[in-house]
Amino acid sequence: MAEKFSLSKFFGVNDDYDEDYQEPESAPVAKPTPATPNRPVDSRKVVAMRNAKPNASHIAICEPRIYSDAKSIAKQLTGGDAVIVNFARVDEAQAQRIVDFLNGTAFAVGGEIKRIGEQIFLCTPHNFEVSGDVAANLGTQFTK
Repeated sequence: MAEKFSLSKFFGVNDDYDEDYQEPESAPVAKPTPATPNRPVDSRKVVAMRNAKPNASHIAICEPRIYSDAKSIAKQLTGGDAVIVNFARVDEAQAQRIVDFLNGTAFAVGGEIKRIGEQIFLCTPHNFEVSGDVAANLGTQFTK
């Protein structure tokens, strides 16, 4: 008949103590005393003040002037910050290229990009929620 499988027997560890084995008689061993003096233990918790807002959200405002400024905006977006981008100082072709680049960056981080003005866009990472539709109200605001 097959013997019952046991992990301890498989690894060579046997829980059954040998009955013939006897502990040798020896004198009690003194524990060494610590060389450092005992210090009082302070049970209060210390919290650094500069980390008072670890989960604070941050919104950056940028005005790119050339296409290479899109890289710094993308770094802020991938770092978890929302970015408001004003394209007033960039020509239309450069603005379109930057918007395309930022649209890809926002998609990569699970965020989104929304137009909030005629030349202003809001880029948000995944942990921001944008509600409302400002672009729809822009047309009615200027016709009054």
